[in-house]
Amino acid sequence: MKLIVVGMLFVLTSFLFCAAALMAAPPLPNDVQIVQPDTSLPRELATFSGKWYGTYVQGGKTQESFVIVEKIDEGRANLYNYSPQYGWERYNADVIKERGKYKLWYRGRLGGYELSLKGEKLQLYSPPSSTVMFIRVD
Repeated sequence: MKLIVVGMLFVLTSFLFCAAALMAAPPLPNDVQIVQPDTSLPRELATFSGKWYGTYVQGGKTQESFVIVEKIDEGRANLYNYSPQYGWERYNADVIKERGKYKLWYRGRLGGYELSLKGEKLQLYSPPSSTVMFIRVD
């Protein structure tokens, strides 16, 4: 019985977190168009596709960030990245397979950025040593 209650609380908490993220989302760019990945793509690579939400601390203040991977294939990905400082920015990323794992790499405002999957989450690494974890919100 305890396990069922704990499981229900986890599901409810996860739902409320995702709902809060969706309600706080900034207006999407007018030209956002998420294209369903080709069924021939490896599952891990196709998992990058979609909308992602995360937070980070800058200057003592929690900031919200969003990543939308619109289109992905074996070599390239088109994505949007949102930060409160710069708003929505569009990037083209290279798909890289390193040690059996896929990564998306693109050049941004501060240098090279790397997106990788960590279980059910998306990790953004940015220079010099900042990491933001994202959850899927679509």
